[in-house]
Amino acid sequence: MLAPESLIEIDHVSFGYDARRLILNDVSLRFPRGKVTAILGGSGCGKTTLLRLIGGIAAPNAGRVRFDGEVINARDRNQLLRLRRRMGMLFQFGALFTDLDVFDNVAFPLREHTGLPEALIRDIVLMKLNAVGLRGAARLRISEVSGGMARRIALARAIALDPELIMYDEPFAGLDLISMGVAANLIRKLNDATSATSLVVSHDIPECMAISDHVILMAAPGGRIVAQGTPAELMASTDPEVRQFVRGEPDGPVKFHFPAPPLAQDFGVSKPGRAA
Repeated sequence: MLAPESLIEIDHVSFGYDARRLILNDVSLRFPRGKVTAILGGSGCGKTTLLRLIGGIAAPNAGRVRFDGEVINARDRNQLLRLRRRMGMLFQFGALFTDLDVFDNVAFPLREHTGLPEALIRDIVLMKLNAVGLRGAARLRISEVSGGMARRIALARAIALDPELIMYDEPFAGLDLISMGVAANLIRKLNDATSATSLVVSHDIPECMAISDHVILMAAPGGRIVAQGTPAELMASTDPEVRQFVRGEPDGPVKFHFPAPPLAQDFGVSKPGRAA
């Protein structure tokens, strides 16, 4: 039987940490298999929440999240352990173990999820570090590496188990321009070399447009899907909201102020000609 076109399906999903505000409200999406998909949008629109739901870190209030056709149950520990072996996650701040050196950070998932002998683990770790250009840094402490190097170490760890799905949460945040370009090229090259499916959550438009096959633009409230398509399609869009975001324009449909009552109401300012 042929594999379905989509590896991940978000099926009418709603999610909120409390009943007063839904971060995602009836969101449906499909992520194409074997492609790099960028998930763009302003802060608070639900981009990272999507990754948390896919990884089973949180459970939707309504709807279903499917991985390769299987509904993810965040309460089923055995299922999560099995599925997470097929997933790699690059957290926003790396989440490296500071009491372990570079080598042991990358070896950690192999030791946790496989029964491979140490000799084979050593070879795999060095191969992964070589893929991100850091084989020579294997025995450095985490305190001895730069921010850009730490992000590449975290990437080597994320791909240690050769996952089918790699999720990147703000992979370019805090990087200088050179490190940003290196990270972007790595994401593209690793995806092509492994035939993985990559989801990239980011605010960095140029890098994402350069490496992505598919782009999804989300907006608050409720994780509304503003547009999706190829990078060229979004860059050429005449929709005012899409244009404002991809071009970084300060004025447009996306407002700077969070909705609030008039200043006079909050601060008790009296109307002209009337006593306070």
